[in-house]
Amino acid sequence: MLLADRTWPELGEYFADESLAFVPLGSTEQHGPHLPEATDAIIAEGFARAAARRTGFLCTPTVDIGVSPHHRQFHGTMWVDAPVFRDYVESFTRNLTSHGIDRVIFVNAHGGNVEHLREVGRRLRDAGDCYAIEWMWDESITDLIEEVFETPGPHGGPKETSLVWHLEPDLVREDRIEDARDGGLVDFDADAGRVHGARTFYDSIDNTENGVLGDQTDASPEVGEELFEAACDHLVELAGWLDDQPFEDLMPKAHV
Repeated sequence: MLLADRTWPELGEYFADESLAFVPLGSTEQHGPHLPEATDAIIAEGFARAAARRTGFLCTPTVDIGVSPHHRQFHGTMWVDAPVFRDYVESFTRNLTSHGIDRVIFVNAHGGNVEHLREVGRRLRDAGDCYAIEWMWDESITDLIEEVFETPGPHGGPKETSLVWHLEPDLVREDRIEDARDGGLVDFDADAGRVHGARTFYDSIDNTENGVLGDQTDASPEVGEELFEAACDHLVELAGWLDDQPFEDLMPKAHV
C-alpha cells in the first residue's frame, strides 16, 4: 500500500489493523558518467514498493536527498547536513507514530545515511515511541554479490549499475559504461586510502576522478533482476519477523 496514493479514510482502515511501515531513503548525488543522480533513490523506492506489494504493508514517499557532502565536488550533487537529516527523519517518523505506526523499516540505499538512520532508530527506541531499523539491500546478499562480481565496488559499481538497469533501463547510459570503469577506481578494498591504519580520505573525489568504484562492465539487467529478487526476499522476511514481535520485546531492556 502506497501512503501517498490513498485517501485518509482508507489509511485509517490500515492503521486500525497494522502498525508497520516501509520508509525508502536514498540520495541525489553523482554516480559516475553512466548512472543518474537518482540512483540510490530509485533503488530504495524499488525495494520498498515491491516489498509493500508483496506484504500489504504501508510504504511512505521516498526521501531522495540524504547525507552526501562527500560527493559535493561533482555537478548536481545535493545534500543536507547530518544533524538536519537526523532531525528530519526523526520528526516524520514520530509523525507516523501519531497514526499508530510503532515499527518502521528504513529501506536505505545510500551508505552515507547508515550511521544517521541508526542514531534515529536509537532515539526513537530509547524514547519508547517506535522500533525503527535500517536495512541496506546489499548487506543482505553479500555472498551473492561476491559470487556474481569480481570487483563490485561500493559506489556506482556493477551492483548499482545492474539494479538501475533492471529497474529503470532507460536511465543507464550504456555508451558510458566503459568510460566509468576506465576513469574510476576498479579495485577498492579495506586498505584503499589508508596510511598506517588511518583513513586519509574524506571525499569521493579523493579516490576516484570520475566518482565511481568497481568494474561496471560486469553489470547487466539480468544480474540486476537476480540481485533485486534475492534482496527483496530478505526485506519481505524481515518485515514478517518484525511484525510478529511483541512491541515490548523490541524496546530497551531494563537496567540490571
